[in-house]
Amino acid sequence: MALRLVTAGESHGRGLVAVVEGLPAGLPVEVSAIDHQLARRQAGYGRGGRMQIEHDRAEILSGVLDGRTIGAPVAVLVWNRDWRTEENPITRPRPGHADLVGALKYGFDDVRYALERASARETAARVAGCTLARLLLQQFGIRVFSHVISLGEVTVRRLPESWEAIAQAAEASEVRCADAEAAARMREVIDEARARGDTLGGVVEIVALGVPPGLGSYVHWDRRLDGRLAQAVMSVQAIKGVAIGDAFAIAAKPGSLAHDEIHYAPDRGFYRETNRAGGLEAGVTNGMPLVVRAAMKPLATLRSPLHSVDLRTLEPSPGAVVRSDVTTVPAAGVVCEAMVCLVLADALCEKFGQDTLQEMREAYDRYLRRIRWSPR
Repeated sequence: MALRLVTAGESHGRGLVAVVEGLPAGLPVEVSAIDHQLARRQAGYGRGGRMQIEHDRAEILSGVLDGRTIGAPVAVLVWNRDWRTEENPITRPRPGHADLVGALKYGFDDVRYALERASARETAARVAGCTLARLLLQQFGIRVFSHVISLGEVTVRRLPESWEAIAQAAEASEVRCADAEAAARMREVIDEARARGDTLGGVVEIVALGVPPGLGSYVHWDRRLDGRLAQAVMSVQAIKGVAIGDAFAIAAKPGSLAHDEIHYAPDRGFYRETNRAGGLEAGVTNGMPLVVRAAMKPLATLRSPLHSVDLRTLEPSPGAVVRSDVTTVPAAGVVCEAMVCLVLADALCEKFGQDTLQEMREAYDRYLRRIRWSPR
């Protein structure tokens, strides 16, 4: 791995820290860019009380001088406003959360010790750290965005014709949905779920535009980019499924309708008219838009809790009720974007080097001239 992210911190600890190692020297970094992505993560219809407390802001602790990276690890800090030193024990694990498995694995009799680190609050650190990867991608004309394609039982039906229009419409929507009619219905089902103390999941689509062909490798299993993307996106809390392109739809079709035919023109090189593969073939990008879909389960914390067992008494008991959201599907798209940015930036560094941004650019430009490719 050329580019590495590690995070530290608990949901109600003093703060969260992201450390990114492997960024080239000379990359321009502005804290406002990180703050913008943190704000996007906190937005979305259906969020709970925690988002009314936290107003995430980033502090860069190391690795950046005079607004540029210096080739050293970059550490970013996000303080928690809602932090606590002592709380009552929680002994009733929630089905679907890390509570019970964490308590069993580490020998806890208070599931707070598991849930504090397993909480999706950790994704604030991921978004902060991965914004640095996003800034690197932007230097090469690569843009990553997301939009919600289903929430609960509501699925988009009519989307704008261009990726650019989809991105703009999603960014303007409270549920990050580019289909206005579906977005209105999504708000309704969120209100209905809130009224009955329930939660909702959904599916988000993450799209990367301007990705050149040739990132990743088919040589070894752990270098295939589709596998790396799937692992990174699946690692986001509550994500239970990942698909590249039209994966599940083409599984039911014959091969003649499943692949993207290849064409060539002197002014644009090799190209395709369809993108069923989602921009990846044999674990390598092919120059088409990269499309990843992530399925998020409904959140495990319910105001009308499911059946559980008290760890101390071993008696039947409802799962614990802690503060939660009705849905975080729109926010999950932002977090999944961050992980896609990390994987793509890692692959970019792997192919074009990572000592300095200037050397990366020179290698990148030589490569594009050789393969006669330009983003469209």
